[in-house]
Amino acid sequence: MAHAHAQETDKYYVPHQSPWPIYGSVTLFTLMAGAIATLNTWLPAWSLLPGFVMLALMFFFWFGTVVDENQRGMYNMAVDRSFRMGMMWFIFSEVMFFAAFFGALFYARELAVPWLAGGGTKALDKVLLWHQFAGSWPTNGPAALGPRADGTFETIPALGLPAINTAILLTSSVTVTIAHHAILANRRGLAKLTLALTFLLGFTFVYLQAREYHEAYTEFGLQLGTGIYGSTFFMLTGFHGFHVTVGAIMLTVIWLRLMKGHFTPQRHFAFEAVAWYWHFVDVVWLGLFIFVYWL
Repeated sequence: MAHAHAQETDKYYVPHQSPWPIYGSVTLFTLMAGAIATLNTWLPAWSLLPGFVMLALMFFFWFGTVVDENQRGMYNMAVDRSFRMGMMWFIFSEVMFFAAFFGALFYARELAVPWLAGGGTKALDKVLLWHQFAGSWPTNGPAALGPRADGTFETIPALGLPAINTAILLTSSVTVTIAHHAILANRRGLAKLTLALTFLLGFTFVYLQAREYHEAYTEFGLQLGTGIYGSTFFMLTGFHGFHVTVGAIMLTVIWLRLMKGHFTPQRHFAFEAVAWYWHFVDVVWLGLFIFVYWL
C-alpha cells in the first residue's frame, strides 16, 4: 500500500489493491442486462432491481473508501488536480451526451419533418409517401401514433409546472453558490442551511416532474411512443430528471459530510465538484425549457 502526505506536492498517491473496479464492471453488466431484458419484454421491470441495488452499494462503499482516504490526509495537491481534471472531463462528456439529444431534436424538427412534408432542399415526394402529412411541430408522425383513438395529443404548457421547475432550479443554483461562499468564509452554519435548501429544492423538482409525467400520460395523451415528439420529449426531460436525482443525492451526501465536520476553506473539492455538476444540470434545464417547452 503506497502512502502520500499532504505536504508532498510532487508525488502522486497510488491506492492499494481495490475490488471496486471489477465490482463496478460486473454491476454495469448486470444493470445493462436487466435493461435489455426489460426493453425487450423478456422479463418484467423488476429485473432492473439487482443492477440498481449493486450500483447503490458500489457508490456507497467505493466513495466511502475515497472519503476515508481523504480524511486521513492521504491525498496531496497532485491528487486534487487530477480529481479536478477528471470532473471537468466528466462534465464535458455529459455536455456531449445532451448535445446528441438536442441534435436529434433539431434534426427531427428543422430537417426531417419539413422534408417529409415536401419542403426543404431535400424534399421528398409527399404524394408518394404521406400526402396528408403536414410538416408542423409538434408532430407524432404520419401514422398519428398515440394512446388516443384519433392519435392526437397535447403538449405540456411552458407556463405551468415547467416554469415552476425553472424557478426552483434557478433558486437552487443561487443557494448552492451561497453555500460555497459560506464554506470559503468558514461560516459552516450558513453553508449547512443553504446546502440543505439546495437538495430539498432538487428533490422538489423531481417530484413536480413526476407529476408532470403522470399528467402527460393520463390527460394529455403524450407518451414515450407518441411519435417523434413523444420520444424526444421524454428522452431529453427524462435523462435530465435522472441527472437532477443523482445531483440531489450527491448534494445530500455532501451535506451529511458537512454536518460531520468535513471540509475546510482550503480543501473542499468534493463540494466544488458537486456544485459544478449542479450548475451543469441547471444550464441544461434552461435549454430544455426554451427548446422543448417554450418554442
